Amino acid sequence: MTQTLARPADFFDQQYGMNTTSLQRVLDRTLSPQIDYADLYFQYEVSDAVSLEEGEVKQGSKQINQGVGIRALAGEKTGYAFSDEITVPSLEAAARTAREIAQSASQSASVAVQGAQAPAHDLYAVQVAGTDIPVQRKLDLLQQIDAFCRAYDPRITKVQTSFSSVHKLVLVATSEGKVVGDVQPLLRLNVTCIAEANGNRQNGSAGGGGRVSFETFIKAEQYLDLAREAARRAVLNLDAVDAPAGTMDVVLGSGWPGILLHEAIGHGLEGDFNRKGTSAFSGRIGERIASEACTVVDDGTIPWRRGSLNVDDEGTPTSRTVLVENGILCAYLQDRLNARLMGMAPTGNGRRQSYAHMPMPRMTNTFMLNGESTPEEIIGSVASGLYAVSFGGGQVDITNGKFVFSANEAYLIEDGKVTRPVKGASLIGNGPDVLTRINMVGNDFALDTGVGTCGKNGQAVPVGVGMPTIRMNAVTVGGTQ
Repeated sequence: MTQTLARPADFFDQQYGMNTTSLQRVLDRTLSPQIDYADLYFQYEVSDAVSLEEGEVKQGSKQINQGVGIRALAGEKTGYAFSDEITVPSLEAAARTAREIAQSASQSASVAVQGAQAPAHDLYAVQVAGTDIPVQRKLDLLQQIDAFCRAYDPRITKVQTSFSSVHKLVLVATSEGKVVGDVQPLLRLNVTCIAEANGNRQNGSAGGGGRVSFETFIKAEQYLDLAREAARRAVLNLDAVDAPAGTMDVVLGSGWPGILLHEAIGHGLEGDFNRKGTSAFSGRIGERIASEACTVVDDGTIPWRRGSLNVDDEGTPTSRTVLVENGILCAYLQDRLNARLMGMAPTGNGRRQSYAHMPMPRMTNTFMLNGESTPEEIIGSVASGLYAVSFGGGQVDITNGKFVFSANEAYLIEDGKVTRPVKGASLIGNGPDVLTRINMVGNDFALDTGVGTCGKNGQAVPVGVGMPTIRMNAVTVGGTQ
């Protein structure tokens, strides 16, 4: 077992002298009679990446990112400072800065730091860090994928592949006396193929991974499935016709199309937007916001998943939160600050990109639960419409829920059958409205393959999405004809 697989509390003590006495000393410097709450977030992260293009190594890197973020809360005010030097003097200086930024008219006392606690979950017990796997093994994997994609179809002329590993240790110490750590592995593979025929050039991509070991990832041969998908999509798009535009019935496939939920309503259900009253869903708990067929969940406790965590970045255990049940809005996603100010309980959704960023409410794995229809029944019920299997980019306006998504794999539905592939299709609408248009939900629920990265306020964190096949009536589709 490598040094970075040690218990986080032991690691930060042995490497930087951050024992119970040191933690208490820094927290005491953060607190004052005006501070409600304070915490320390320690991070030690090793990451590496290698990419292949045209069979040649395009890029390789390995880096270490370490530091501490110190937060002080006073009412609605937040003071935050961070340091990439993990020593008591540097942390005391950062603590004073955070305290001075946040000071208000509240009340607090000194803290008695307890011993380190074990996380509430054990969702991804990886024995060998992905960053400890020799780079040659990763290059061999990428070379195998490159050869597989080229052999798939002679029209594939270019292949780009990349593999990245992250191994992160975190330790959170709070002014409530809690100390909790976590070891967070993460792997990701990306494959892009370019196909050419008669002057027509198209690309297809696929990716996946999760909080798993390298050996598990290889043994499951998921990498071959991803390579096959990237090659298939590139070749498929050579025959795609221009997508029609207008209002039509739309069927979304299972798995990754759940990104629609993430953008259309997920962000709108995060606590900070609702506390400030800027979300289209503010003050609507208990109201119907979707059709009765819709139940939407955020769950950070699914083993091995990209969006899962044993504890969030505030040390709160992750949980399964039912956001929408049979169309009724039930809950918001909460970090500590917004939960306290809204008189609600934290849901384990306080997340941050790194020690240099403040935590805020974010999604983990967000998905819709199964319904009763088969995918065949759903497609067969559509006389004329669009079947979208995979999406690329998308964006949403939180204040009104308006969104735009571009589909990178879609087909026409004609007389209840999937027919020609189309290109250039996009879905346009707003979250509160589109959820009411869902009138059939499939029984083929799937999560995505492990590629989601969510952006908010300049911070990126890994997430997961999922859904069964669904049908939506009268959705606006942007196209090229």
